[in-house]
Amino acid sequence: MRKSTRLDLRRKSANHSGVAKNQKFIGVDLGGTNVRAGLVQNGKIIKLKARPISGHAKQEIVLEEVCETIAAVFQSGVRGIGIDVPSLVDVEKGIVYSVANIPSWLKVPLKKILEKRFGVPVFVNNDAKCFALGELHYGEGRGYKNLIGLIIGTGLGAGIIIGGKIFYGSNGSAGEIGHAPYLENEFEHYCSGRFFQREFGLDAFTAEQRANAGDRAAQKMFDAFGDHFANAIMTLLYAYDPEIIVLGGGVSNAFPLFEKRMRERLKTFHFQSSLKRLKIVRSKKPNIAVLAAAALCLDNE
Repeated sequence: MRKSTRLDLRRKSANHSGVAKNQKFIGVDLGGTNVRAGLVQNGKIIKLKARPISGHAKQEIVLEEVCETIAAVFQSGVRGIGIDVPSLVDVEKGIVYSVANIPSWLKVPLKKILEKRFGVPVFVNNDAKCFALGELHYGEGRGYKNLIGLIIGTGLGAGIIIGGKIFYGSNGSAGEIGHAPYLENEFEHYCSGRFFQREFGLDAFTAEQRANAGDRAAQKMFDAFGDHFANAIMTLLYAYDPEIIVLGGGVSNAFPLFEKRMRERLKTFHFQSSLKRLKIVRSKKPNIAVLAAAALCLDNE
């Protein structure tokens, strides 16, 4: 595990009402195939730019594509830039390591580069941690202090919020539930899109389409997924005891297909009184990843 340090996140209030009113931030969501940048004010994206990136190009080419996207929404009065990245991050120095689907980004001092380019503070963090923070500030987590943001995509990652602050652990790896041992492998192989590809030779989206069209075999795939996913949820409940779990990522769109089976399996959870108070919901905020990245700036104001 490479070095990752804690970021001191400060909240003005439990529900963030009146926080940083009228201040402008830029949120950047960097994926392996595209980048989105949004100018955020009062919890709303007032300008958005998205473009594909040359993920397999040299480091400098991808960096320039990211900078051009930010420049397209940058304007006078912007107080900071937040960027979420699918990688390990040294949040204090803003260095990203081994970014998913961008092979040339093995070690990039992203904070230093962007601050030099744009002249404002820049904050960088892992995409799952940003997702949780975004839901806390702008989404389903408003008003809560103990929250888990769970991204279900090609992998499985979680952002942990305890007492209104991101919990990193000693080395920044808190929330890496996908790599926890499970059955003969790890949770990520059973609780993400990989499950459908490995077990049934289908991508999760195709399985979802078939299940929604009434294909019973596809529906059974999601029943099996719901069983495994409930076990991951229970592991998080025993470890962190959140008030709310918010689901994001592509596979979360199929939540109605596996929710019933998941909740049936959750009946085996030992502390049923806690489970009754727990909310498990899907993210509803459009472009939450961009808002989530901007929330990094909000918490450092």
